[in-house]
Amino acid sequence: MEVSGLTARELLALHADVADELVARRITRSYNNPTGDLAECLFCKAFGWVLTDKSFAHVDAVGSDGKHYQIKGRRITPLNKSRQLGALRDLSGEHFDFLAAVLFSRDYSIIRAALIPRAVAVERAKFVERTNSHRFLLHDDVWDTPGVLDVTEQLRAVNL
Repeated sequence: MEVSGLTARELLALHADVADELVARRITRSYNNPTGDLAECLFCKAFGWVLTDKSFAHVDAVGSDGKHYQIKGRRITPLNKSRQLGALRDLSGEHFDFLAAVLFSRDYSIIRAALIPRAVAVERAKFVERTNSHRFLLHDDVWDTPGVLDVTEQLRAVNL
């Protein structure tokens, strides 16, 4: 679809229609930026996890084995190459067993994905007093850390 000839109003209407369709297909759960919801959808479909209620703090999904997962996604674009995931809150609370993280390219194709044990997430995260949360940077060396599983191919295999 060629969008360069559309007016700003037409682009925004198209954006709204796309957001409606993503929710209808249950790929996203909200009308916010789709990165986080897409990450949740992909991990749950790839591993058979069940999404928790959106009000369930610090845990996004539960596996059939009872393990708890906090799921984060980051979209890398030409204007923003940051690999900082969304804030990890109450990290000392031991709410999740694994941090499930995925990096997306500009077009939402999967660059790389990992299952990161909570202990590794705690060790690598840095506390940010201003936001009262921890910052986690998903650099390539994370995949070299003992216990971290590369699940890139499992997420790429998900058929949306």
